[in-house]
Amino acid sequence: MANTKIQTPAYPSAARLADSDCYPQYTASLKCLEQSNSDKSKCQEHFDNYKECKKKEREARLERNRSRSLFS
Repeated sequence: MANTKIQTPAYPSAARLADSDCYPQYTASLKCLEQSNSDKSKCQEHFDNYKECKKKEREARLERNRSRSLFS
């Protein structure tokens, strides 16, 4: 009998993140950490870019939800 273990992502939430418009900023911050031997101080600009993107993404989602009517 073959071993048919189902492969799941190590981080399940990462699948949703890949659908985000902020995924490039996310991956850039991880790459920076990797290249700087996890020295967070060298990657602050990347963190700030990602944070700003997520803020804009959240504001856009809230605006979309606000414009929807529950009764339409």
